[in-house]
Amino acid sequence: MEHVSEAQQAKIAKKAGMASFVGTTIEWYDFYAYSTAAALVFSKIFFPTISTASGTLAAFATFWIGFLARPLGGMIFGHLGDRIGRKKTLIVTLMLMGVCTTAIGFLPTYNSIGIAAPILLIVLRLIQGIAMGGEWGGAVVLAAEHAPKGKELLYSAFAQQGSPVGNLLATSIFFMFSFLPDEQFLSWGWRVPFLLSAFLVITGLWIRVGVEESPVMKQLKESKTLVKVPLKEVLAKYKVMVALGMGACIIGLSATYFKTTFALSWAVNEIGFTRSDFLGIITIALITQVIFQPLGAIIASKINLKKAVIFILLPEVVLLPLAFYLISTKSFLWAAIGMAAATIPHSMYYSFLGGILVKAFPANVRYTGISLSYQMCGMIFAGSTPIIAQFLLNQSGSIMPVILLAIVHVFASMICAVYLITKYESLQRSHLIPKFGETS
Repeated sequence: MEHVSEAQQAKIAKKAGMASFVGTTIEWYDFYAYSTAAALVFSKIFFPTISTASGTLAAFATFWIGFLARPLGGMIFGHLGDRIGRKKTLIVTLMLMGVCTTAIGFLPTYNSIGIAAPILLIVLRLIQGIAMGGEWGGAVVLAAEHAPKGKELLYSAFAQQGSPVGNLLATSIFFMFSFLPDEQFLSWGWRVPFLLSAFLVITGLWIRVGVEESPVMKQLKESKTLVKVPLKEVLAKYKVMVALGMGACIIGLSATYFKTTFALSWAVNEIGFTRSDFLGIITIALITQVIFQPLGAIIASKINLKKAVIFILLPEVVLLPLAFYLISTKSFLWAAIGMAAATIPHSMYYSFLGGILVKAFPANVRYTGISLSYQMCGMIFAGSTPIIAQFLLNQSGSIMPVILLAIVHVFASMICAVYLITKYESLQRSHLIPKFGETS
């Protein structure tokens, strides 16, 4: 491999981290724009012939479809990322997501073309899911593999920061257009956030094209230690790691959809908040996340990783139920405080979640392994969160079953993350899997 100085390597690493951040910000912007529209708009314009509650369930079902497609994207692009390179694969995922999201902004409604409208929406959502399934794992791996030794958790947090920033950007734009009269919002206002994706993607591609390939990937190619079928290797040797990785991801993924997608629909349709008021509350929570999230990776890089998981996640058991209670008071101030407070634990955990996963798989199957863990969790737990929560609310007439589900997600994540860390540390000590940065 070509020798580069430490200063040059640090510069390349920072550029890779920034490219991962910008790319995931755009991808998550696209994904969260859909979730916001699903909560506010899609039941009215794509499912207008059924009741409000059933229409909301139908809209959340199309939202879940994107998560059903994400494991497929993880397998396809994980294979490509582990075979041909992280950088080339990430360029394709960004282009695919951008084209698909922009197309949603041009979709005709049910009143214009009938059943074809929701069918087209579902097709585009599937493509969104495939693109996101390949994006996240590659961005985390690229940033971590460029990181200076011992700073993998911190650099993987660059990619993780794209989630709250993308969510904040999407929510803020919807917030601006939420003040439109209903007729204008439903006819053209909701389309603008999707159409803006085209401009964001062009910017993201310009940045991503200038990034160098991961040095670990270059070494794998030079040493001819690439795996022919990474998915087969992962399923043969690392099934336990994938299962534990899935469990570790649960609250890191589902908390956002408890607090935004479901809570937005619940607060507007059941509690009595206006659309603009609750989007404002979500915006405050997202600003809180952008500020506090990086602290999690800093803490986790300085103390025992298992202790960091418990210390950071345990307060969520109290704060997430508290957020729902404070929303039910119908007070903007108390709801904003509750949402912001509940955001801190899971966002700090999310900052180093990618770093936990990236250490658990060897380099030649890393993209596939972490993508499969994360995206299978997204399909089973995160994507289902709004529709299951809405179903529980519809059936019980109470928010308590939703709160209990959220608490289960917190404890499941905590237990699986601690056990995953214990497992890969044990395997590394026994030399059954290489330490991070080693290719064999």
